[in-house]
Amino acid sequence: MTLALDTPAILAELTAMSDRYERALADNDIAELDALFHDGSEVVRYGATECLYGADEIAAFRRARTGGAPPRENTRRAITAIGPDLGCVNIEFRRLADGRTGRQSQTWWRGPSGWRVIAAHVSLMP
Repeated sequence: MTLALDTPAILAELTAMSDRYERALADNDIAELDALFHDGSEVVRYGATECLYGADEIAAFRRARTGGAPPRENTRRAITAIGPDLGCVNIEFRRLADGRTGRQSQTWWRGPSGWRVIAAHVSLMP
């Protein structure tokens, strides 16, 4: 099997999913954020201060976090479609409160429920 990188139709789908995620993050729409992550034990999210394994741990973290994610401005986004059902979204952002630069990486997988984040990592630059 030959994988075609960056097929335009798949890039468009991943862009739409990333936009949807960013809206939910900015609005602290916990139900939508939960829906955009794979609902299984395989999903992993490494945050700036936490390591979360499985959908239950990720959902519990979101519910316990007061006020949601700190407000930010995205400064750069790179999207790679690896095949028809797999892609990566990488975002650089600046936190509005303190100007710190952060990074977010997400691996999106299209399964029976559609596109979902299967792995995510958020970190801040020193």
